[in-house]
Amino acid sequence: MPLPDSSSRDILHTRSITMHGYLRSDGLVDVEAHMLDRKPEELVFADGRRLAPGEPLHDMAVRLVVDQNLCIVDAVACIDASPYRVCAEAALAVREVIGFTIGPGWSSMLKNRFTGRRGCTHLSELLRPLATVAIQALWRMRKDAPEKTDGQGRPLKIDSCYAYAATREVVKMRWPGHFKEEGTP
Repeated sequence: MPLPDSSSRDILHTRSITMHGYLRSDGLVDVEAHMLDRKPEELVFADGRRLAPGEPLHDMAVRLVVDQNLCIVDAVACIDASPYRVCAEAALAVREVIGFTIGPGWSSMLKNRFTGRRGCTHLSELLRPLATVAIQALWRMRKDAPEKTDGQGRPLKIDSCYAYAATREVVKMRWPGHFKEEGTP
């Protein structure tokens, strides 16, 4: 179902983000994000540079290389267009995620390492959802792995999202022993 119609309007900004996951010949997985921002009007930067309407304001990409356990074994970024020339230097900060494992605490780690003067806001915005892309990309290789559970044997997926709420039909079908009727503790 598409969004409902809106009022008459003029475009102010376009941001396109594409993300892909690739299985490499060495068994590792590349997850990549590319972001492109465009404005419909000419921009003039503080240093006098001009950006024609529709030319990229931001053009940046990130690649994470992860193993089957979601450990990041390599990371690289590039900034091909930005408002300030110095922005391209921020791409090097992405290498700081090497050695981290995608999972609980991912967003907090990014916030602590890439906010303010330590990193690029836009690259950080790309790194957050790359975690989900990595998980989705590895699905085929991990689909037959045992379900992760807590100490009581309850699958960790339960209550991790709307569909997996303990009171929903998905839990009733997949894990009937953990299903809860609406309103029960």
